[in-house]
Amino acid sequence: MDNTSGVGVLDKAVSVLAAVESGPATLAQLVAATGLARPTTHRIAVALEHHRLLARDVQGRFILGPRVAELASAAGEDRLLAVSQPVLIQLRDVTGESAQLYRFAGGRSGADVRVCVAAAERASGLRDTVPVGAALPMTAGSAAQILLAWEEPERLHRGLRAAKFSATALAQVRRRGWAASVAEREPGVASVSAPVRGQGGKVIAAASVSGSIDRRSERATAIN
Repeated sequence: MDNTSGVGVLDKAVSVLAAVESGPATLAQLVAATGLARPTTHRIAVALEHHRLLARDVQGRFILGPRVAELASAAGEDRLLAVSQPVLIQLRDVTGESAQLYRFAGGRSGADVRVCVAAAERASGLRDTVPVGAALPMTAGSAAQILLAWEEPERLHRGLRAAKFSATALAQVRRRGWAASVAEREPGVASVSAPVRGQGGKVIAAASVSGSIDRRSERATAIN
């Protein structure tokens, strides 16, 4: 199988990246692995380093750079969106309530926000969801609790400054693995959220089900 694309410089750059895929490599090792001339290999490696696709370890050897991880993370997020819609639809159908998927994001003003990246609304009646793309504060709501609960201490403490929930509440969220809120973000609306984890167990999103408090009360009365 021909692995060349017809764009010479691109093929050479890819061969250099492939040479460090299995671990750190010196310039001599890059030359041996790619079969490229030493000056060409050095020029491409330095260019890739400039664009953060390569980096150096403490011994000066070439390693994959941080940009590779960033691109991989973005690809993982796209896959998350691709598989999330059927799950949200199932949640909506099982619960009879709106379902959303939220991600953490930095707000334009510098304030942290959560963004609704996918949603499945109720087919009829009152809709308690928010539009896809809407940015909501990280100070209230079960999804905000989920996205903060497993965050680094600095961001967690920053998020608690104006929050309607406490550090104790977030500790409880971490212990039981899910969060709930009643009229915390919006009067008359309750929600339950759970973490969505990526590689290494890192929380990358929050899946939520939200609905009218009155409607939930009506169901509870009917059951009783």
